[in-house]
Amino acid sequence: MLNEWMQNPEVIRLLQLNSDGLLFAIWETLYVTIISTLFAYVIGLPLGVLAVVGEENGVLPLPKWLMAVMNTVINILRSVPFLILMVVVIPLSRLILQTSIGTNATIVPLIVAAFPFVARLVEASLREIDSGVIEAAQSMGCSPFQIITKVILPESRPSLISGLTTAFITILSYGAMAGAIGGGGLGSMALNLGYQRRMNIILWVSVVVLVILVQIFQSIGTRAAVRTDKRIRSQADKKKARDRHKKNVRQQRRFPGAM
Repeated sequence: MLNEWMQNPEVIRLLQLNSDGLLFAIWETLYVTIISTLFAYVIGLPLGVLAVVGEENGVLPLPKWLMAVMNTVINILRSVPFLILMVVVIPLSRLILQTSIGTNATIVPLIVAAFPFVARLVEASLREIDSGVIEAAQSMGCSPFQIITKVILPESRPSLISGLTTAFITILSYGAMAGAIGGGGLGSMALNLGYQRRMNIILWVSVVVLVILVQIFQSIGTRAAVRTDKRIRSQADKKKARDRHKKNVRQQRRFPGAM
């Protein structure tokens, strides 16, 4: 059966790295994911920050009704399944982009589905900060804006990077599901060409490529988060200092007169 698939001219064309095949589908997937993640963070990052600093005992207290409305909207959008949300947001896509089908049309519902998720990720990251650090900044007379930009966000950078990685991979999976209702990319290739037309080789190749993309971006995000974590760096520095001390002690024992 595999030989029959590989001898099929249409299968060969789709698996080729050209504008009609796999390479174009990968480009569409990355294009939609990157643009959607960018705009989701433009909206979700400020909302996540406000959800923390706008509390009654926060750095920048906001009216209770405003906090209630913001949290309610975020919770409602977070609770709607993505495929249903895509159908609901079709009129908005048509209003903004003059179309509801295609690669670009999936960006709008992806943003609407992702920014509440991003807001909660950012909120969870900011809540990990030691309150003593914020209190110290307040005692030094820092303004709320300075505390947010110079203390809260830098201190939570490793967790924010981990959240960014999680959001990117989640949006990547959302974009793959968008192929079910007219979106492009690897999801469309897997569902519309591989599954519906019973070309299983296309289906499995699309899935394998998606898995590889997830592994690549997860590895990049994890490494970036580790490198920006001051706790890990300090532990590494302490370990290097201990290793140097042990080395000096061994040298001193071997060559007492050289030390």
